[in-house]
Amino acid sequence: MSEQPAEQPDDLAARAEALERKLAEVEALARSRIVQAELKAEAVRAGMVDLDGLKLLDASAVVLNDAGEVEGVSGLLQAMRRAKPWLFGAASSSSVAQPPGAQPPHARLATEMGHEEWQAARAVLLRRR
Repeated sequence: MSEQPAEQPDDLAARAEALERKLAEVEALARSRIVQAELKAEAVRAGMVDLDGLKLLDASAVVLNDAGEVEGVSGLLQAMRRAKPWLFGAASSSSVAQPPGAQPPHARLATEMGHEEWQAARAVLLRRR
């Protein structure tokens, strides 16, 4: 068996340095994406009509802390709302779906059914006996 020559310490140091630079770039990109996602979510909650308005913001004041939480977003959007109110509509809640009515479902009466529908319902009732 032939042995591969061991890498030189200089080569290993250069590779480690390159990998550390790449890791720092990836971490910076991930932090940037987290901040952008939080900005978008908060803008929707604040009632921003068009999310293209986020391009007008200076997001440098928004930071991701060590706990992974984004700080400074709400203050930034409040200042924007005061400066450019036409970009905002009514504030949104976290849910867009309307809850169902409080009325319980009621059984259909025979007078509300057509003849064929009534016969099918009658047949189901007679089978249960």
